[in-house]
Amino acid sequence: MKSITKAIALIFIGSALFGCNQKSTTTTTTTDSTSTATSVTHNRLGNATRQDKNGWIYIHLAGSPADIGYQHGYLVANEIDTLIKVMQYYLPTTSKKDWAFYRAASKRFLWNKIDKEYQDEIKGIAEGLQAKGFKYDSLDVTALNANIELSQYYVPSLMNKVKPGSGDNKAPGNCSAFIATGSFTKDHKIVMGHNNWTDYIEGERWNVIADIKPQKGYEILMDCAPGLIHSGDDFVENKSGVMITETTITQFKGFDTTRTPEFTRARKAAQYSKSIDDVVKIMTTENNGGYANDWLIGDTKTNEVAKLELGLKDFRVWRSKDTAFIGSNFPSDPKLIKDETTFDVNNKNSSPNARKVRLEKLAADYKGKITDSIGKKIEGDTYDAVEHKTALNRHVIDGHVEEDAAGCAEWNEPAYFPMGAVQGKVTTSDMVNNMEMWAHMGHPGGADFLATPFFKKHPEYFKTQGKYLRDMKAYPWTKFAADDHYTIPNTKN
Repeated sequence: MKSITKAIALIFIGSALFGCNQKSTTTTTTTDSTSTATSVTHNRLGNATRQDKNGWIYIHLAGSPADIGYQHGYLVANEIDTLIKVMQYYLPTTSKKDWAFYRAASKRFLWNKIDKEYQDEIKGIAEGLQAKGFKYDSLDVTALNANIELSQYYVPSLMNKVKPGSGDNKAPGNCSAFIATGSFTKDHKIVMGHNNWTDYIEGERWNVIADIKPQKGYEILMDCAPGLIHSGDDFVENKSGVMITETTITQFKGFDTTRTPEFTRARKAAQYSKSIDDVVKIMTTENNGGYANDWLIGDTKTNEVAKLELGLKDFRVWRSKDTAFIGSNFPSDPKLIKDETTFDVNNKNSSPNARKVRLEKLAADYKGKITDSIGKKIEGDTYDAVEHKTALNRHVIDGHVEEDAAGCAEWNEPAYFPMGAVQGKVTTSDMVNNMEMWAHMGHPGGADFLATPFFKKHPEYFKTQGKYLRDMKAYPWTKFAADDHYTIPNTKN
């Protein structure tokens, strides 16, 4: 009797599991000259998992490019849907171009420049979304991945063709970062930190930690926004011991539609680089100038770090085994500054220059002491090096433009614009070798952004942001690791 009961129970469990996963299966038919048609059922979700933790969505993805994409699109479908809706709502305000424009650009000159494996991953994301009932396609996902380089590099280049100078100051000011090694760190190994500056309406949703095990290349662990095949704000480490982050070049000008999108090169560098040289080669090959950055790169195998300043026409590399490279959206190479930017290196009151002074001071003060704990302090720092006091404004590493009466002129942002640091990450050589990182959702300094009080003080922003701008709470620092396998979500719901 017990055996019969046990058998019935096993049949019931098997049926339930099949019912939960039937949306994630694909049936294919194959034929050859010696056999009849054969149907093969393939579970596209595989061992993919999702866990929501301290404001973050951790996803573990593995398999073919198409399956990795499907898992991503399926497990984060609601968040991708919302982010695309935010873009459809917000981009016409910030760039004067609607979503149809970005889809058309993606089809006209981006899609054919994307490596096939990433085309397959993008198609997979769209298929995962469709399996959850959303009617998006590969052009929507491509436009989402390329939204920064299209809206803030391509569109300004079009403006400058019509009226020279009209597209200036559109390149974003995103991020405060450092990478240190040698005598600057406590164990003489590498420590890397970064916080992402962006508009809160999208930045509060930049909350995915993705562990990706591809069929080719190295496993990668990165933060990203929902639906992105690359990090986007670029904090990534891979199984070969390479670690990468960046900060953008303020007031950069230049874009080439005939070359490879930045988001494709960034993902390829993350997945296939086993050295600093590999990152430099991938990022500089077929460079389209989109999302021009100062890339900070480390290799745990050699303890060497580098800074790649990459424009469109110009690039320069600095390397060392004993230094602390910093980034706060300022360019360094005189030729690149002259040829490709309108950046004023002498404006001490600008956000990039003020944060540069503070980061240089912290690197000196903490020399020989930098650890992951010190990295967290640096990314959450709120000392104004211009006013010489603790503050919440555009000058501090943990930026708060929404508290600044001057706004941020170098990015064309008016007074009290809701933008600043939206999250932070820190890692070390030892953590990278274990495929781990620290991540903090919300201001790394611990302050909350609350939408209702903000709109009461600044109702002028409600018309353009009221529909989607919401609270951005500061969560605790949380450690994430690759291969953290959590209970698979109920795919039936």
